[in-house]
Order: sequence, then structure tokens, then C-alpha cells
Amino acid sequence: MFWLFLVLTAAAGYLLGNLNGAILVSKLLLREDVRTHGSGNAGLTNFFRSYGGAKTLLVLAIDVGKTLAAAFLGAWLLGRFGMADLGEMVGGTATILGHMFPAAFQFRGGKGILCGATLGGVLDWRILAALLAVFLIAVVLTRYVSLGSCLGAVVFTPAVALCYPGRYLLWVLALAVSLGALYMHRGNLSRIVHGTESKLSFHRKPRQ
Repeated sequence: MFWLFLVLTAAAGYLLGNLNGAILVSKLLLREDVRTHGSGNAGLTNFFRSYGGAKTLLVLAIDVGKTLAAAFLGAWLLGRFGMADLGEMVGGTATILGHMFPAAFQFRGGKGILCGATLGGVLDWRILAALLAVFLIAVVLTRYVSLGSCLGAVVFTPAVALCYPGRYLLWVLALAVSLGALYMHRGNLSRIVHGTESKLSFHRKPRQ
């Protein structure tokens, strides 16, 4: 029964991850595809740069909400075996995978940073605090949102390890989340090195 609930947790998380906020809002409300604008990424930052702030809040609510739903469902399913935290991690990790590679949208999704931060907050508020601190310091100093996101991804695994000593399976899943986020940002990291990465601006870029 445990393995059945584990598979259900992962499957539900992945399906929820397919509910990509940026794609859904751009397609359903704006009759466009956010992936045809800006960086081509189906994430919060590119949506904000392409469409502005008002509808970005709806994107944020969808991506945070689906991660919370998957994590809480996992905690409920695996909690009966005394493994609620594993359920949260499996559900959240699967959601991030679905967000990055959504089968519903040709496997072209976002980079999973907002989902990862939400998962960190579900696991332990100290994890979220560490992620936000690193992210904000990096963005304030450099104005590179992508760099802040990558540094936050790097911090995620040791933060989980410190909050869950000896829980090696959680560490492995956290490492998968970190590596996945870095992989999705490989283009951004290359542009940072070459000095061509876009910096944070609160003005919407004109679309071509």
C-alpha cells in the first residue's frame, strides 16, 4: 500500500505541475503563448517582463497553489505511514518536474524556482528564509534574477540537509531539485558570463 500511495503522490504532483500558470494565463486570458515572447520561458519572470504586474499575481497564485496542493496531498497520503515529510518532498518534487517539462505543453515549461521556494516553505520555514535571503541579496547586488535563482537552488540542498539530518532520501530529492533548476538556467548562466543577460527592471519590455 505504501508504494501505491507513493506512486499516486508522484503522479498527482506531476499532473498538477502541468498547470503552468504563465502558459494558462497567457493562453486563456490573453489568447497568446508567453513562450513566444521575451526569453521564451514559461515562468514568472518572463511573464512579468512580457505582460506586466497585474496578471503576474494570478500566475504566482497558480504555481504556488499547485505546489501546496501536491505537497499537502503527499503528506496526507504518506502521513499514515509516518512519512508526511517524504510525501511533501515527493509531491513537491514531482510538481517541479511537471512544471519544467509539462506533457500538456510539449514539455516546454518554466524553471521551477517559485515552485521550489514554495516546497521549501512547506518543508520548513527556515529553508524558505534561507532561499529568500540568498535570492534577494544576489538580486539587489547584481540585478540578475537568474543569478539569485541559481544561488537559491544551490542553497536548497544544504538547507534541507540541515533541517532534516539523516534523512538521506530527502537530501537526494532536494539535490534533484537543485540540479534541475541549474540545468534549466544553463542559458542564463552562459549569458551572465558573457555579459548579455537581462537585468531586473520594473518596466515591461515592448513586445516585437
